Amino acid sequence: MTATRTALVVRGGWDGHVPVAATDEFVPFLRAQGFRVEIHDDLQVYADAAALAAADLVVQCWSIGRLTAEQLAGLTAAVRAGTGLAGWHGGIVGAFLGSEAYHHLTGGVFVHHPAGFVDHELTVVPARADHEIVTGIGTVALHTEKYWVLTDPYVDVLATVTFTPDEPGPDGGPAPWHAPVTLPAVWTRRWGAGRVFVSTVGHKLGDLRVPAIRTLTERGLVWAARRR
Repeated sequence: MTATRTALVVRGGWDGHVPVAATDEFVPFLRAQGFRVEIHDDLQVYADAAALAAADLVVQCWSIGRLTAEQLAGLTAAVRAGTGLAGWHGGIVGAFLGSEAYHHLTGGVFVHHPAGFVDHELTVVPARADHEIVTGIGTVALHTEKYWVLTDPYVDVLATVTFTPDEPGPDGGPAPWHAPVTLPAVWTRRWGAGRVFVSTVGHKLGDLRVPAIRTLTERGLVWAARRR
């Protein structure tokens, strides 16, 4: 397929989330969808206004790390102007911790997961089951990290996970919550003229290869991209 749109893949930060291998999983898909893919292994592209303006999508997989004021301003301005932003797990909600403007852009931030990998289910919100990202996906069984995230009311929640009081708390001791808590796991938001897609699933490559997770992630990337 002839490339008609541009996707910037921005990857790096903490190696535990395998940013290179994880994003490589989706580069062939993006190219098959008609994107010209540019790969950036540093954050300086966020300070390049021309490159961001020409991009239809930014796929970010950058855990922890720090944005300069110029990079933060460039990314947020680009999304407001129409460049899409998409990512998964710590690469988007575990990134640039402490940057309020960045978390305002994504709509959520990671704060806790039980120690190690746990069996749990990702459940599509029934009222959003017809959304193009999650249509045909009901409940997905997972064995991986389960993210507790803080989100704002402006996110459109497509799928959730539930924490129970018998799981370890943030300090490894008994959980301080006394009843099941259901939290967003997949969401979208509009930000100015731009679109943002977030999935909290994807700590390891096996997570991204679960068929339903692979499908919703691919759909999310396409959904977030600028409409030409």
